[in-house]
Amino acid sequence: MTAAIPFGTMKNPDKLISCALEAGADAVVIIPAGVIVIRTDLADMCREPGCPNYGLSVNCPPHVAGPAAMRDLLRDFDVAVVFRMDVPADDLFSGNRRRVFQQLHKIAAAVEQAAIDAGFTRARGFAGGSCRELFCHEYENCLVLSANGRCRFPQHARPSMSGFGIDVAALFKSARWTLNLADDKANGSGNKAANICGLVLL
Repeated sequence: MTAAIPFGTMKNPDKLISCALEAGADAVVIIPAGVIVIRTDLADMCREPGCPNYGLSVNCPPHVAGPAAMRDLLRDFDVAVVFRMDVPADDLFSGNRRRVFQQLHKIAAAVEQAAIDAGFTRARGFAGGSCRELFCHEYENCLVLSANGRCRFPQHARPSMSGFGIDVAALFKSARWTLNLADDKANGSGNKAANICGLVLL
């Protein structure tokens, strides 16, 4: 196995930024991994008041290690590539939702693979939304959970940020971005933008 390359020795970190942009991100920054805020209460919201995808995916609670493990994991990484998509708020409350979040996962997967190819062999991508809802909605269940099988979409599906308690508001603040939240009351406005995001640890 190739040893992981320290971030400071990478000749062209802009390649990962370009990769994210080419894959569909609207903005990308690289931040210290240590500034990522993890909140247990955010992960708890997957269970109560309850996400409809809770327990249905290997990449969502209670099948992920959660906030405590993420805090430990962050100590092993130097930086994170953080990317966002700017989308019409209407899309997040319509039939377009699945397509939008599928793209988010695909960006995370693309940047993760580009980082691995660049020598960051431990790179790990995370994205918003449940892979069960996004990629396996036509199937009865998550193949990994139901049959100890292999993920149907390993090239795209990435763990849910929510399940690890990643504080998106704090993430946007570290990236020096303004967070525009989706609001279903804005449905039909046709012009209000909302942000969704993902990250890849290096």
